[in-house]
Amino acid sequence: MNLSQKCQYALRAMFELSTRQGQGPVPVGQIATEQDIPARFLELILVQLKQAGYIESRRGVQGGYSLSVAPKELSVGDVIRTIEGPLLPVKRNEDPGRRTPPPGDAAFGRLWERAEKAVADVYDTTSFQDLIDEERAARLKFTADFSI
Repeated sequence: MNLSQKCQYALRAMFELSTRQGQGPVPVGQIATEQDIPARFLELILVQLKQAGYIESRRGVQGGYSLSVAPKELSVGDVIRTIEGPLLPVKRNEDPGRRTPPPGDAAFGRLWERAEKAVADVYDTTSFQDLIDEERAARLKFTADFSI
């Protein structure tokens, strides 16, 4: 399953908002700059995430976007499904004119179901808090220590 660029941007935007949880609204321009996302495209993505109920917005000088869900309560799978739809590993092409399924259809069908379940398990059990924790751990690991 390949995630679209739009979905990857949505995940990055949600990551940015998760890292700033409790700090007030974050302007679109700041999210765009920090995560290297085109601002105009980001605005469209944020509207979609707002409609899903994951974020809220505030207008004005002190305006911007903030999470409406705690990072530990929001899974990567939630956001992916909002942007991409179902987590299908393979787009199935049904042939309505065919009377019998082709050889291997049942075996491949079960394979695709297992793959879908495996992918969903990874995405659904990974929260944005998990991503924040992983990022912090990685940054601590590679922080230079100049003490003598």
